[in-house]
Amino acid sequence: MYCTYQDNQALANIFKQVKHVDEQILGFILKIFRKEQAQDCVGYLLDLGNQRLLEQQILQQGDYLKQVDKEQQLHDVRNNLKKITDVLQKIKDHDFNQIDYSSLENQKSLQDLIKYVKDNRQIIEFLEFLVHLTSIDVTLIQCGSNSLHILVQIKVDIRNKNFEYIKIENTSLIGANFVRCNLSGSQFNNVIISGMNLSGALLLNCKWNNLRIEPELKKLIGHNSQIDSVCFSPDGTTLASGSWDKSIRLWDVKTGQQKAKLDGHTNHVNSVFFSPDGNTLASGSYDYSIRLWDVQTRKKKAQFCGHTKAVLSVYFSPDGNTLASGSYDYSIRLWDIKTGQQKFKLDGHTNPVYSVCFSPDGNTLASGSVDKSIRLWDVKTGYQQAKLDGHSRCVNSVCIFSDGNTLASGSLDKSICLWDVKTGQQKAKLDGHSDRVWSVCFSPDGDILASGSDDNSIRLWDVRTGQQKAKLDGHTCQVRSVCFSPDGNKLASGSVDNTIHLRDIITRQQKTKQDGLSRYMNSGLVFPGENALASSRNDNSAYQWAVKIGQQKAELDSHSDIVWSVCFSPDGNILASRNDNESIRLWDVKTGQEIKLSDQNYKNCLMQFKTPLFLNNPLSKVSNYNTNFYISQQAIFQAQGALILKGEFINQYGIDLKTLFQQKGSLFLDSFLQKSN
Repeated sequence: MYCTYQDNQALANIFKQVKHVDEQILGFILKIFRKEQAQDCVGYLLDLGNQRLLEQQILQQGDYLKQVDKEQQLHDVRNNLKKITDVLQKIKDHDFNQIDYSSLENQKSLQDLIKYVKDNRQIIEFLEFLVHLTSIDVTLIQCGSNSLHILVQIKVDIRNKNFEYIKIENTSLIGANFVRCNLSGSQFNNVIISGMNLSGALLLNCKWNNLRIEPELKKLIGHNSQIDSVCFSPDGTTLASGSWDKSIRLWDVKTGQQKAKLDGHTNHVNSVFFSPDGNTLASGSYDYSIRLWDVQTRKKKAQFCGHTKAVLSVYFSPDGNTLASGSYDYSIRLWDIKTGQQKFKLDGHTNPVYSVCFSPDGNTLASGSVDKSIRLWDVKTGYQQAKLDGHSRCVNSVCIFSDGNTLASGSLDKSICLWDVKTGQQKAKLDGHSDRVWSVCFSPDGDILASGSDDNSIRLWDVRTGQQKAKLDGHTCQVRSVCFSPDGNKLASGSVDNTIHLRDIITRQQKTKQDGLSRYMNSGLVFPGENALASSRNDNSAYQWAVKIGQQKAELDSHSDIVWSVCFSPDGNILASRNDNESIRLWDVKTGQEIKLSDQNYKNCLMQFKTPLFLNNPLSKVSNYNTNFYISQQAIFQAQGALILKGEFINQYGIDLKTLFQQKGSLFLDSFLQKSN
């Protein structure tokens, strides 16, 4: 269902009726509704007895109207109530209270409506009134949800507002600025919260379910044909891509900008892979050759020839001394990087070899082939160790997790299989894709497996349970390659639609509890791309934590009073902390040593902190939370200093987002109250 132009005009005419309604009366009505516990707002207003009661109570509120004539006041109150009742009755029966106006199919009608209401203060006040009515009357939830969406779209200042117990569903609140708002008792269902700012908000006993929060996405455009392979550099700063346009491109991960274009292959580039030190990039092509590129100079270092057909896959050994290649000529070859000579030719597959992958110790090579099999090879001898059968069609991709015990394979049969490398037994089969699976990749911690498919989607799987955690859409054609960044925070994907998508991954579960805080954490935040968490505590010290493993890295002792806040510099190399007497200290993150005022580079270090560090105790002065920590081309989800007690924050895949809130600097009062008692 979608809105027609006539529907939109009719809705505009309905809202036109409240253009001259006194907004103070809206507040009085809300107060009386709550006092009388009215559940049917329209029915309540239509009742003559209630109308008289409302008139009396509104007139008793004092001089809300500066008129002496009581009869005139009564006339104005009745006229306002009649307009409000009439508008509510019409809106309740309108599509505005039935369908999601934020959906793509209704965007034209929404924009037309926004043009009409955005400059009228009374209509804006009425929209906010409709939002509050959702906490009272469940039959008005959709119109209240649409109203809140409009308020967000026209950037009405809704900071510091009280939105207790509102019920919002089936809408988008992308970029909503709820800084220091009271959202306690609120219920959100099927709401997009990407880019929402909840810094300093009060979130007590909320029930937010079926939340949709999209990973922050960059689209890298430059190739003019399909992309078959993507690979992160070991330091995570560069992404390489290989395409059918015969080129290789290097991209800056932070900015999404193209850093270099490597030309030389005379046919499709099927595979790219960085050496462990990040200095060399290998590429395999339909021109039968393998090329090595110097990443710094962007020049070709070497070329390996030997395959008699297209090279479909290349992969460096963990020590960087050997390169494996799989080919359309059915063979796998191992190359000595230093000499450029072929070390072994591994024969056994009866069809093209689409994928090769070394085990973490470098002693085993896995390969996947059109012959439906996966084979394990002894790298030292060149002999086949095992043959794994289970797929019913071509095996396009194989990937061994860093523990060396689990292998994942993706196939044209639309499935993904997990295998025990030691026994050769199939551990699990992951079904969900509706078309061929071209690529699989483990996250660095092994908890998540990403897969790319011809169904245009990327899926994230829980390796332990085999359950699908997320489905990432966005590509308009088949996804041929997926790759996690070394820190596991980003996922790159290459597609037949000629684009690369770079996403922040936010569905990761908390794995460890960080012990060591003697009382309670006052503030802490994780900066995108960093693997450290800063926390402050009441025993006068600041801590730096290794987020991935949850172990304390260093204790920084120098403050003589309570440390109220900590903050990383943009490059992550410096930590600043502030204590109760407002003194600021700077710390070298790598060494754990304080950067003293006498140090020559102290001034330059301090200049990195352009935002004030005066973040106060969240339990006493939440309103002082600074929310301007991030610089981005798009809105970033923020929740620094949000106070959370109990409640639910579940996304559409059933994943608890409290870990995300914690990573964004929220404070969970449950643990604080337990420690205080």
